[in-house]
Amino acid sequence: MRWFMVIGAALMLALIMGTLVNGLAAFFIPMEMAEGWKRAEIAAINSFGLLGLALGSAAMGFVAERIGLRAICVTASLVMSGCLMLASQVSAPWQASVVFFFAGVFAGGAIFAPLFASVGNWFPGMAGLAIGIAASGQAIGQGGVPFLSAYLIEAFGWRGAMLALGVLTFVVLAPIATFMREAPAQGAAGGVAAAPAIPPRIAVPILSLAVFACCTCMAVPLMHLMPMIQGFCISATDAGGVMLAMLVAAIAGRIAYGKLCDVIGPVQSWAIASFLQLLGVAAFTQFETLRGFMAFGIIYGFAYAGVMTSVLVSARALTPAHRRASLMGIILSFAWLGHAFGGFQGAVTFDLTGSYVPGFVAGSVAGVVNLILVGLLLFLGKPRQPLRLAPA
Repeated sequence: MRWFMVIGAALMLALIMGTLVNGLAAFFIPMEMAEGWKRAEIAAINSFGLLGLALGSAAMGFVAERIGLRAICVTASLVMSGCLMLASQVSAPWQASVVFFFAGVFAGGAIFAPLFASVGNWFPGMAGLAIGIAASGQAIGQGGVPFLSAYLIEAFGWRGAMLALGVLTFVVLAPIATFMREAPAQGAAGGVAAAPAIPPRIAVPILSLAVFACCTCMAVPLMHLMPMIQGFCISATDAGGVMLAMLVAAIAGRIAYGKLCDVIGPVQSWAIASFLQLLGVAAFTQFETLRGFMAFGIIYGFAYAGVMTSVLVSARALTPAHRRASLMGIILSFAWLGHAFGGFQGAVTFDLTGSYVPGFVAGSVAGVVNLILVGLLLFLGKPRQPLRLAPA
C-alpha cells in the first residue's frame, strides 16, 4: 500500500502541480496571438493560481488534519479538472485568473503539503527518498504538461487544449484519489520522534523567507524559458522539448537529492541545490541556439530538481510530527508566493524592456538571498559544544 501512495502522489502532483506551476508556459504566445492579451496579463493568470496555492497551502493543511487525506484528494481532482474545462471558455484574462486562483486554493493548495507529509509518514526510515520519488511526479508534470499542451494547441487551439487537459485530469486522477489514505499510526510514528534541531518558532519564519526567495529565483526559467527560446525563432514544439528534457532530468535529480537528504541532511542538500540553481538561472541568458538550451537544460534540470525535494524534507525535519501538515502548509505557502512573484516580475520586466535578461538577473538576486538564509539554518542547527574551563 505504501508504494501505491508514492505512485498515486506522483501522478496527482504531475497533473495538478504541473498545470498550476508552469503549465501555462505553452499558452503565452498562442493566447497573445489569438486574444491580443499581453504577456503580463497571461503571467497574472499563472500568478493568481500560485497565490491560490499559497493561500490553500496555509489553510488546507489544517483542514486535512481534520477531514482526512482521501477527502482532500477527491476534492482536488474534481476541482482541478472542472477549472481547466471552465478556463477553456473564458473571454478575458481576469476571468481565467479567478478560475486558476480557485484551482490553486482547492486543488494544488489542498494536496501539496498533506501529500508530502503523508508520504514521509509511510516511510519513516527513508523519508527523503520517498518524498524525492513522489516529487519526481511533479517534475514529470512540469515538463510533460507544457510539452503535451504544445501539441494539443497545434491540433485544437489553446481553448481546445485547455478542455482536453481538464478531461484528462478527471479520467486519470479521480479513481486514484479514492484510494489515498494516511499512514497507519505505527508507520507514522516510527518509534519516538526526535525533537526538531531548531525550535519551530525560529525555524518556520526562516524557512518561509528562504523558500520565498528560493522559488522567486526558480520561477523565472520555469515560466519564461519556453517563450524566451521561442524568441530566437525556435518552434513551440522544439522549445517544449527543451522543457521536457529539463524536467525529465529533474526526475532523476529529485530522487537523487532525496537520497542525499537522507545521507548528509536535508538543509545541507538544500544549500548545494540552491547554489547550482543560482548558477543556472544566470547562465540561461548566455544561450541563443536550440542545441545550447537543450544541453544546459538537461544539466540544469538535474541540479535545480533538488531544491524543492530538499525544501520539503527540510520542512518535514524542522517541524514536530503532530503539527507537520499545518506547519508545512504555512512554509510552502511562501514557496508559491515566491513562484507567483518570480513569474510575474519576469513578464513585467519583459514588457518594459523587451528582454528576459533583467528578469533572470532579478531571479539570481533572490537566489543569493536564499543561500544566505539557508546558511543561517545550517548555523542554527549546528550542535553546540559546551564551554570548558581550562585547568588553572
